[in-house]
Amino acid sequence: MYTELRERMVNDQISARGIRDRNVLEAMRKVERHRFVPEAMRDAAYNDYPLPIGEGQTISQPYIVAYMTKFAGIGPGDKVLEIGTGSGYQAAVLAEIAGEVYTIEIVRALGEEAEVLLKELGYTNITVKIGDGYKGWPEYALFDAIMVTAAPPEMPTELIEQLRIGGKMIIPLGTGIQELYVITRTKEGYDKEMLLPVRFVPMVHGE
Repeated sequence: MYTELRERMVNDQISARGIRDRNVLEAMRKVERHRFVPEAMRDAAYNDYPLPIGEGQTISQPYIVAYMTKFAGIGPGDKVLEIGTGSGYQAAVLAEIAGEVYTIEIVRALGEEAEVLLKELGYTNITVKIGDGYKGWPEYALFDAIMVTAAPPEMPTELIEQLRIGGKMIIPLGTGIQELYVITRTKEGYDKEMLLPVRFVPMVHGE
């Protein structure tokens, strides 16, 4: 049942909206989204909207996951940083394409649960950390791509500095009304391009 629902999700919600990147489509077909939502909501796992995952957090709409992954420009062998692990779904999608995924979650209960699930599902190329996403993960920098799945009010420059030259960061910015940006690290600093309006949970600082 879930295999059919996943196929329909990819065809109707993602491919039909213009996302043609083969790596992204294959990753979305492969990752079992229903495993990353509360059991009571599994029947809705492949529907075209975000779902609550507890602790005031959500799992993003499938199209947004695919859209952000596409614009991150990730390839095989790449090293990727994700800010905001949540239930681990986006990390799993990234891990189907990239070489290594490092993901940070500030809510301990969510991060620990995601880590257990990702190991259970056989993802050996994902490393989970409980911590403040604003600080990134300098020990593993530089990253080929950074994906931020919570919205800071302004650009976190510390994260840009952890991108390689030419690397991309996908990030929602703003309070209330937010906009999704792709940031490309350059020798001089960075280029910034607005993609579309979005709504994410706020990105918060650690203690």
